Amino acid sequence: MAHETRSDINLLDGEWYAQQPYEQWAWMRENAPVYWDEPNQVWGITRYEDVLAIEKDAKTFSSMRAPRPHGEPLPMMISMDNPEHQRRRSLVNRGFTPKKVQAHNETIRRICTKLIDDVATKGECDFVWDIAAPLPLLLIADMLGFEPDAYDDLLRWSDDMIRGTTGTPTPEVQLAAMNAGIEFREYQLRVIADRRSRPAQDDLISTLVNAEIDGHKLDDESIVSETLLILIGGDETSRHVITCGMLALLEFPDQRDLLAQHPDLIESGVEELLRWVSPIKNMARTVTAPVELHGETLREGDQVMLFYPSANRDSRVFENPDQLDVRRNPNPHLAFGFGPHFCLGASLARLELQIMFEELLKRLPDIRLATNEPIEFRASNFISGPESMPVQFTASNEEVFR
Repeated sequence: MAHETRSDINLLDGEWYAQQPYEQWAWMRENAPVYWDEPNQVWGITRYEDVLAIEKDAKTFSSMRAPRPHGEPLPMMISMDNPEHQRRRSLVNRGFTPKKVQAHNETIRRICTKLIDDVATKGECDFVWDIAAPLPLLLIADMLGFEPDAYDDLLRWSDDMIRGTTGTPTPEVQLAAMNAGIEFREYQLRVIADRRSRPAQDDLISTLVNAEIDGHKLDDESIVSETLLILIGGDETSRHVITCGMLALLEFPDQRDLLAQHPDLIESGVEELLRWVSPIKNMARTVTAPVELHGETLREGDQVMLFYPSANRDSRVFENPDQLDVRRNPNPHLAFGFGPHFCLGASLARLELQIMFEELLKRLPDIRLATNEPIEFRASNFISGPESMPVQFTASNEEVFR
């Protein structure tokens, strides 16, 4: 059977994602909702109802090789099915209870105000590297027990590992990604050893070291794997929602004004920015038994990619999906996934975003782009966002952080 295809669709090419392929996703939703990418041997799923159904059906669509198509199983819960996945998740979840998340409120506010203080008097900055990137990184570094002098290393490791997801990384990029993983592991093992010798500390590593369910505890390598997942999942994604969220508010100034004038809309506003940005572009699943979907037969072993940005702009679910609407309600977006693998750090990410946008709208009310050049996005087939975003604003001498 001939598949309907387009030459400008390449589901594994990082450059394809850097071009923001919303037009191609819209075409796929209407014409080939189960799209066969012959050169890459993967299926692309673009409609909301299908992404949701596959997320719910972990038996037919396995995560064992997730999150990347044609990848090898990873020693972390994102690459596990139940019951192993649930057992591991229950242990790691001890560090993300509502009480533990709320305990970060003051730290997040302090980081946000300090970051804005550092640029407020200058009247300009690179929004990505001066504001968006440091917040999640500093918070996660604090949670993972990193000393302040290691923060630059942490940022570099996170960056290098994501750069390795271009689809066709150069040998240099591959080597940098591999070395980043090795160096992160070595550092984290030292932190874990310290927490095992001094178990009374109140950080995420201490929680993971001591977590136990039904006699199961995490060994050192498992803790390294899960903290790596927390680093990549928490640092890169939140950074891009802050950056692309601000970009969206600049594109829709009426919505920015609404948020600024009605702080009570910040929660629904953040949900809309999450829908709009959808920082994780896809996750992969492996088909475990033949299944029919929209007239296509998916065979055992086939690789399936779930496109969250496409699902989140499906007009069957979202009215005027290409319009930013900070009052949108309901807003059942899939930016955090769904089902067994729903993002563990979702509530922490929401808190970061709410506080950061509250502070930005209040402290830098006339922020604007300082360039007429198009904003360049990272060429990654997994998590993509701007590499740089120069902005200007009225300089202020007001200092909030003490």
